[in-house]
Amino acid sequence: MNYWQEEDLKYIWHPCSQMKDYEDLPPIVIEKAQGINLYDTVGNCYKDVVSSWWCNLLGHCNPRINQAIKKQLDKLEHVIFANFTHKTAITLCQKLIEVLPKGLCKFNFADNGSAAVEMAMKMSFQFHQQVGNTHKKRFMALTDAYHGETIGALSVGACDLYTEIYKPILLDVEKVPAPDCFRCPYGKCRDNCACECFEKAEKTFEKYGNEACAMLVEPLLQGSAGMKVYPALYLTKLRTLCDKYNVHLIADEIATGYGRTGKMFAFDHAGVSPDIMCLSKGLTGGYMPMSICVTTQEIYDAFYDDYNKGKAFMHSHTYAGNPLACSAAIEVLNILKDENIIEKANENAKYFNQIIRDKFENLPYVGEVRHIGLINAIELVKNKTTKEPFESELRVGYQIYKKALKKGVLLRPLGNIIYFNPPLIIERGDMDFVTDISKECMLEVIASL
Repeated sequence: MNYWQEEDLKYIWHPCSQMKDYEDLPPIVIEKAQGINLYDTVGNCYKDVVSSWWCNLLGHCNPRINQAIKKQLDKLEHVIFANFTHKTAITLCQKLIEVLPKGLCKFNFADNGSAAVEMAMKMSFQFHQQVGNTHKKRFMALTDAYHGETIGALSVGACDLYTEIYKPILLDVEKVPAPDCFRCPYGKCRDNCACECFEKAEKTFEKYGNEACAMLVEPLLQGSAGMKVYPALYLTKLRTLCDKYNVHLIADEIATGYGRTGKMFAFDHAGVSPDIMCLSKGLTGGYMPMSICVTTQEIYDAFYDDYNKGKAFMHSHTYAGNPLACSAAIEVLNILKDENIIEKANENAKYFNQIIRDKFENLPYVGEVRHIGLINAIELVKNKTTKEPFESELRVGYQIYKKALKKGVLLRPLGNIIYFNPPLIIERGDMDFVTDISKECMLEVIASL
């Protein structure tokens, strides 16, 4: 362990970590980065195929984003966003309007994904209270969901790893059984089913829809649940169901937006629009903490009145609309358009998925290879026929992660699911390298069991 690692452990409590693990695997001190490569203080290189928690969209130290932030820094670093504004935030909204699903037109800024989800929940609740739907006081969400780690966001989440200990203090949220395409109880396939599982949503809405203000959903991809992919038809049906019961449909596109699913937003696959959309992560290319809660004119209008009527949305963040973050976000949109990033990524996605299927799909402990856009997930199972998972105490994914680091690949498994969620600019040579290393490490770990 070197000086910087010792100093890190002396002071820093890392997120989503059991710090005792750091006794055997000390923190890796990164000194510089370029593209998908991270370089530590002793010269090792790591291929970042998890986009540093899914936010790095266009590679580390992208020269165009670097320059945009540097240029903005000399003009304005930050200003209070109440009764003040700036050209950078306005320009960002102008550009986003061009690519967002139809009807989303009002932008409320925050500083992280969880905050955007909290904002969306409060916005929906207050809307219903102010238009006379005072009986609508509940929220609905899918099982296996992840929407962040503040109390409200945890309440609409359903991953026990994050929520279990906090359940006594969480909101009472109605959970709709989520699609489970790998272990489909109807024996169907996600590629050609009629979403028979949607009947569970219909039954939950029959019981709670009239008293619900909003339904939250991670569109097409439940990330923290293990990169669980489900059909776009489910969203189309959900839009119709929410309309029937006058329930807001809140899209958590924090992890799925900005080309991750092969289209600009996951909802684009379904051809319908949510009432509220939460954006973050790829929004600034992974450069700056920022999120946006985008909504409709109808919802905005319910808050528009004389001040003494008490209808204003009293929700604020110190760094809302930060100019530096906005400058990064503008340049991300410019790059996506100028360089045809999503179109190129979709072509590379075909190659990436094919080599992953060729290398992993027939292994006896690979239950499923699933993908959407450049995102690919490999679910490891103890028994391929019964789909029985490995015992959690074996920490199979974590063992693979540790081996891969020694060979220059940064994976961040979700339990027994190994996944790749790289920057959209990943090249095919790196795809070959990271999949070869991942397979080597997987074979070594499984053999040791």
